[in-house]
Amino acid sequence: MKMITHLKSALLFFGLLAVVSCGNSDDDVQFNPNLDNDLGIGQAVDDCIDLGSDELLLSIQDKFTTLPGKVSVFFRVTDVTGNPVAGLTADQFTIYEQGRNDDCFKTISPSESLARISPNSQVFTNHTLLVLDLSNSVLSSSLTELKSASSSFINNVMDSQQSDSFQMAIFWFDGQDILHELHPLTPSREALLEAIDGITPEISDDPSTDLYGAVIKSTEAAESLVQESSESNTIGAASVVLFTDGTDQASRYREQDALDKVAEANSNISFFTIGLGTEIDTQILESVGKTFSVFAGNKEELETTFNQLSQKVSERANSFYLFEYCSPKRDGSGENNLVIQVVRGSQQGAVQTRFDASGFTGGCQ
Repeated sequence: MKMITHLKSALLFFGLLAVVSCGNSDDDVQFNPNLDNDLGIGQAVDDCIDLGSDELLLSIQDKFTTLPGKVSVFFRVTDVTGNPVAGLTADQFTIYEQGRNDDCFKTISPSESLARISPNSQVFTNHTLLVLDLSNSVLSSSLTELKSASSSFINNVMDSQQSDSFQMAIFWFDGQDILHELHPLTPSREALLEAIDGITPEISDDPSTDLYGAVIKSTEAAESLVQESSESNTIGAASVVLFTDGTDQASRYREQDALDKVAEANSNISFFTIGLGTEIDTQILESVGKTFSVFAGNKEELETTFNQLSQKVSERANSFYLFEYCSPKRDGSGENNLVIQVVRGSQQGAVQTRFDASGFTGGCQ
């Protein structure tokens, strides 16, 4: 029997550092999560428990309980500037509960609570849309390097152990009013690599560049994925990773419409741009790549650029945690307050929430 309270939060995404050539500096990168100390569906910790100032921020995305007594909380951890914090383990978390008879919070023993970090696939889907400029300038001068860089990106981002909760799709654009699908969403690294390998210089019939159209259409595709996840009672995140070596030439869509589309997108969508060469408009690409933008001066730098970006994408995905423990509270105790604290070196952070212990008994595993 399961009691599930799905309370969705609109937040995310990655804090990313500048890389290669003329990429954004740390001060220029715009981070969606936690700019206003966003705790998701959590709240600030009660003053009665003095844990110190927060250098790490926990943003609760969802929470639920499972009989006979398990409490599960799904959250994301970042530092105060929005950089994702990956690789945390259960022993770095401390649990505090406050019941009806407690003036303040009491520490729950880690050994008795069987606290653990569990796979989060049951409550989280993460989709990446790789969008490639295959206009004539790319096809005629840097296709080999782009294919190699894209393959490295796929190898780094996609786990060899397939999971439907983490998938990637590949799209491309030229001068046509179409966002061409090279390969639909798939958890298969091999299928994506095969699709990249199959790109030829003859793939495009229009040498122009419909950059703004690609931005608008890929954003709409990402919005649909997040909505589909919500409708299936999971938390959905999407990343749009767009590569180009030039500016919009088709003039089919207005620049401002494309920028507005990105600015108004669901906050669970992150945007990355990679620019190549001297003909790009860095200001536009920085606006579109509001999560992170990076520029390679020449085609020889492409693979390094893609690799560094893939590392940041992976860090983002691994900064989400499904933390579970067995509560000592029992049926009849009603609503209880809960604080989860994480410590990493000299840094700590905590968030407060509540859970209902109705039906709780012993025997939680």
